[in-house]
Amino acid sequence: MPAGVDAARWKCEVLMATGSLTLGSRTVPELAPMTLTHAEGPLPDGSDGQVWGALRSASTPVPGGLLGTGTAGHGPLLPLALRPEYGGRSDFYSTGNSLGLFTLRFRALSPLLPHGCVIGGDAPIELRLQRAGDSEWESQDPPVIRFDAYDDTFTAPAPVGCGPLGRLVDDRLGLPRTAGNAITLSARYTFKTYDRLPAR
Repeated sequence: MPAGVDAARWKCEVLMATGSLTLGSRTVPELAPMTLTHAEGPLPDGSDGQVWGALRSASTPVPGGLLGTGTAGHGPLLPLALRPEYGGRSDFYSTGNSLGLFTLRFRALSPLLPHGCVIGGDAPIELRLQRAGDSEWESQDPPVIRFDAYDDTFTAPAPVGCGPLGRLVDDRLGLPRTAGNAITLSARYTFKTYDRLPAR
C-alpha cells in the first residue's frame, strides 16, 4: 500500500478468470486460467489509488500449432502456445458495465521460436472489458462475486522478436489485425481490506 493510506479502506483484490481468445485469424477456445492481484483504495488527498500486483497464468496451445498441421489423434507436429503477460498499464475502477483498462502481451512459445517472440512487445494490447449480464454473489464470507466480461474492439499487433520465423508467426496467427479480435472471460473476484490481513 502507499504510505499514509487507511488500511481499512484499501482492498487486496484477486480475480480468477478463464475464457476464450480470438487473436487475428486464430481462436483459442479454452484459455488457461489467469489470476490477477492488485490493491486499490483512496489516497490521502482523496483521489483513487491503485497498485498492481501480478498476473499468473500458464500457456495455452494454439490449435494446429505453428504449422497448422497435425495427425489424427495427435497434437500438432510443431506446437505453438500463447502465454499472457502484464502489459504495464491497468485501471480497474469500473463505471457501469465498463471494467476499466488492462494491457496484455502474449508470449509466443514454440521450440523454434526465441523466448523474446511477443505479441504486443512494442505496443501492448489494450483491453477495455465490458461486463456481460449481471454479477452474482456466490458467497458473502468470504466475498466471492462471479461475472462475465468481453472485449471485441481491441487491436492485435504483429509479434516482435520472433527471429527468422517472424513472417511464419504473422501468417499463422493472421497478425496484425485491427478488427475481429475478441476475448470473453468468466471470472470470480474476491477481496479483503488490509486491516484484516496478517501483518507482514
